[in-house]
Amino acid sequence: MRLQKRQNEILASVKLHGACSIIDLARQFEVSDETIRRNIKPLVRRGLIEKVHGGIVLCQKQEPEPPFEKRMNERVEAKQLISARVATIIRNGDSIMLDTGSTTAYVARALGEHRNLSVVTNCTEIARTLAREPSNRVHLCGGALRADDWATFGSAAIDFVRQFHVNYALLSIGGVTADGGFTDYHLEEAEFSRAVIAQAQKTIVVADHSKFGNPNFIKVCDFTEVDMVVVERAPPVDIENALREAGSVVINAGATPQD
Repeated sequence: MRLQKRQNEILASVKLHGACSIIDLARQFEVSDETIRRNIKPLVRRGLIEKVHGGIVLCQKQEPEPPFEKRMNERVEAKQLISARVATIIRNGDSIMLDTGSTTAYVARALGEHRNLSVVTNCTEIARTLAREPSNRVHLCGGALRADDWATFGSAAIDFVRQFHVNYALLSIGGVTADGGFTDYHLEEAEFSRAVIAQAQKTIVVADHSKFGNPNFIKVCDFTEVDMVVVERAPPVDIENALREAGSVVINAGATPQD
């Protein structure tokens, strides 16, 4: 089993049960106790879990993701700056995939003047926004509907995504750290985002400054898998350097144009 996948499943088990023993995890993944201990060390360093005698627990510092409607009313100016910049990158006739998120919802609004877009999304709010333009072709993924943000997830959504190849993947994230890459709160969101990345020529992550240094729960991808990161404020130096070293272009939508 790939290390990242095993770590994601370890985190999912801890989130589900609150605590897991090293012995039980070793049996679950059919590996040695020592292998599990090596697997959890990076998760402990990132503050995602805590070690206790004989096992691990979910870090008490982890905060749940706020409801979608609440997030739509937070850092509005930052999300509008980011979205307006993304709207200059996307051109009429482009094909795009968007995941669910408050920032990608603002991106959908910023694309209101675009025409002939081919759109794939798992978010009904984004689908509804972009379907208002008759020239757009909007495809909504099937799957299990989540009540909080009216987004679909699961194998049906991922299978649907794999039928398309697009110019751009536009992704929101829960956090970004220099050593952990891009992260999110939920395993199903990370799985969907990874499926979207695989179907796109270029991947753009949209993230306001609150995401910098936030380790979150589940890893989405490494910096090398993302072509552009659009922000409204320059990231911390360690994150910006790591992004540039990985070949990802950082676009600061809040920067004042230079004469």
